Amino acid sequence: MRIVVCVKHVPDIQSDRSLGATCRTVRDGGDGTLNELDENALEAALSLVEAAGEGEVVVLTVGPDDAVDAVRKGLQMGADEAVHVVDDAIAGSDAIGTARVLAAAIRHLGGADLVVTGMAGLDGLTSVVPSALAALLDVPALPLAAELVLDGSTVRVTRHLDRVTEVLEADLPALVSVTDQANEPRYPNFKGIMAARKKPVTTLALADLGLDADQVGEAGARTEVLEAAPRPVREDRVLVHDTGDAGVRLAAYLVENQLV
Repeated sequence: MRIVVCVKHVPDIQSDRSLGATCRTVRDGGDGTLNELDENALEAALSLVEAAGEGEVVVLTVGPDDAVDAVRKGLQMGADEAVHVVDDAIAGSDAIGTARVLAAAIRHLGGADLVVTGMAGLDGLTSVVPSALAALLDVPALPLAAELVLDGSTVRVTRHLDRVTEVLEADLPALVSVTDQANEPRYPNFKGIMAARKKPVTTLALADLGLDADQVGEAGARTEVLEAAPRPVREDRVLVHDTGDAGVRLAAYLVENQLV
C-alpha cells in the first residue's frame, strides 16, 4: 500500500506576514514551517501503515527552494520517501494550479492507493486543494475526516459537522483530508531525525511532470487578486473598566447596538 501525503510549507503563523506588489504572500522571510494541519495528515498516514504492518508513506510538496523543509520534517516524523516539486513557473499558482501540479506528480510517481491531505493550508485557508486534487485524479474525495480507518480495500471516515455526524466510505484509490481532531501528531525523536538525514529528497520540475508553464502560475490561474491592503486599525473601540457593573454595561452595549 502506498500513501501519498501532500504537505505545504507556510509562513509561521506567529510571524508578521505581508503581501507583495503582486498581492501574493511574501514567503522569503526565512520563517516558514510545515503547515500544522498537514502534520495531522502525516500522522494519519503513518498510523495506517503501522496498523497494517506494511506499506510506505511518501510526503509530497510543491513550492520554492525552502519548501524542502516541509518534506524533511515529514521524513523526521517517519515518512519513507520525500518529493519536492520546484519550478519558477509555479510561482503565483492558485488552488487549482497547485492541485494540477500535485496530481501530475502523483501520476509521475506511479499513483497512490490513498492520498491524504490536511483540511487546509494555514496561509490561505481555502480548503479547495483536496477536492480539486481528487477531481483531477478521478478518485473519490472524503474531506474533513475526524476519524480515518482502512478495512481491506475500503477507506472509511467519520465527519463531525455542525449538527450531524457522517460516516463515509469509498473503495481505494481515494483521497481523504483530515481535520485537527483526527489525531495528535507525533514529535520527531532523535532516531527519526538522524534517519531522515540519510533519506534523499527527490526533486522534480514541470518538465518531468509533462506540464507546460502556461498550465500553472499566474498564467494558469483561475482566480486573480485585484487588490489587497492591511486591515485598518479599529478606532471605535469601547474600553470598559470593571467597577462591579461591567456585566450590566456590556449587556446594555449589546442591546443598544442590536447585537442580541
